[in-house]
Amino acid sequence: MHVKDAIETRRAYRSLDPAAITDDLIWDLAHAASLSASCFNNQPWRYVFVRDPEVLAKISTAMTRGNQWTERASMVIAVFSRSELDCVIKERVYNWFDTGMATALLILRATELGLVAHPIAGFREAEVKPMLGISEDMTLLTLVIVGTHATAPNPVLSEKQLHDEAERPPRLSLERIAFVDRVPDGVPVGEPVPH
Repeated sequence: MHVKDAIETRRAYRSLDPAAITDDLIWDLAHAASLSASCFNNQPWRYVFVRDPEVLAKISTAMTRGNQWTERASMVIAVFSRSELDCVIKERVYNWFDTGMATALLILRATELGLVAHPIAGFREAEVKPMLGISEDMTLLTLVIVGTHATAPNPVLSEKQLHDEAERPPRLSLERIAFVDRVPDGVPVGEPVPH
């Protein structure tokens, strides 16, 4: 699969079937992340790859209401960092950006391998961090939920989630996100995506 194909194939599916989580797979995904760019090559990203069914069950208790579907995960990847691990130049704190880039490479590699790798924000950080031995000074940025895409929809999904399973949610037009040479006057670049 070419990179362009992985980018176009990647979807945040919530209907999951089991995936075989081997040591080789874990180190393959970690290697993909490790090759990412970062400010002064600081590499501020850190990951915990969780595949133990008992730990996965504990993590599922820390999910918010809309994320019950994560109980079907074969693996959860905790993504964490802290600002001191990377450049801080005036107000620009780079570890979030650099960790995001590394995690995107990990997700694209998982996609190439035929997996769903769905990052989520709906979890209680204060509960998950001690479960995984992540220290208080770290920020747990996301949990990446891993499995294979199920053909049958997960029965716990909401109507909107079921709709998003069937059809990729709309993307902003390129004219809203990309500009050549300068942002034109009057273009609403600061408006959030309508939900």
